[in-house]
Amino acid sequence: MRTPFKIPADAERTLHRQQGLLTSRQCDTFGISRQTRCRLVKQDRWRRPARGVYDTNPVPLNARVRDDWFTHAERWRTWLALLCHGPTAIAAGASALVLHGVQGLPRDFLAEVAMPDGTPRRHRAGAVRQYGSFPTDRIGDRAVARLDHALAQALPRLPRENVLAVLDDVARRLGMTPNRLAAVHDMLRGHPGAAHVHDLFPLVDKRAESPAESSTRLSCHDNGVPPDDIQVRIVVGGKVVARVDFIWQLPGGRWLVVEIDGVGPHSTPQALVRDAPRQNQLLASDRIVLLRFKPTDNNKPGGIGAQIAKVLAKHRWRPGQYAAQGATVDLDPADRRRAITPV
Repeated sequence: MRTPFKIPADAERTLHRQQGLLTSRQCDTFGISRQTRCRLVKQDRWRRPARGVYDTNPVPLNARVRDDWFTHAERWRTWLALLCHGPTAIAAGASALVLHGVQGLPRDFLAEVAMPDGTPRRHRAGAVRQYGSFPTDRIGDRAVARLDHALAQALPRLPRENVLAVLDDVARRLGMTPNRLAAVHDMLRGHPGAAHVHDLFPLVDKRAESPAESSTRLSCHDNGVPPDDIQVRIVVGGKVVARVDFIWQLPGGRWLVVEIDGVGPHSTPQALVRDAPRQNQLLASDRIVLLRFKPTDNNKPGGIGAQIAKVLAKHRWRPGQYAAQGATVDLDPADRRRAITPV
């Protein structure tokens, strides 16, 4: 009787890093013979997404159900491209951003690799770029374009909303200071395809907490209604009752508050339940106009910004009336004149 196959324990770490993928050479190293591999593929227990690469998860990528599917899919596609082009392939552009842990890439980004000798290779998975020489970091056992160069390589090929989402994310989580971002911007000057990127650098805000918030903020700018402030704390009765995504100051001591559901702190059913009493407190003040959107609402013509612009026009909002970024908003009904409290 044939002994049931079990993945060797010493392969588990590699499998975890490579999102379940193994090359033929790695299989040989771990003692998984060619005969065993062929049998596993024939039995639909493994898949072979590319020549010389095996997926130990038999479920097709798009059919997998997991909470971290988008992150898993980004890393799976990146590793497939790297493994297809051999151990010397360097993660470049969007692939490098994935391995640096950057959020905000489009779901259909093209995995990019570069070869150390700069020579083109036959297309297998992803795209082989010829970027010339660039500095790299070592992440695990792979050479990866240094973050600043990865940004300069990737941004010209990304849609505007993803450019801003990526820049916001590296500013918030990965320590890209204004000076470092300015250096990245300088790399892009005169770069083919980068014309749409330049006007986005002044909009970078490290307070943005998700790609959906970055996309919404860009839609608001495009529709002429940039938020007066973001991530604002609202106080009622001397207590902070909410921290809201976007806010606009309306005439008469009122405020438009916009929340993006399904992302960040609003991403679970439990969070939405907790949001309900908080929302009631805001509306009970009679000084809050509240709008809630899903990230997919930005796919509609004009995006979320167009819908916000209509509401702001109805309430006669004017830009440039708010000069208290980073302040808290006090909804104490006893004194409407004391509406903004410096932090």
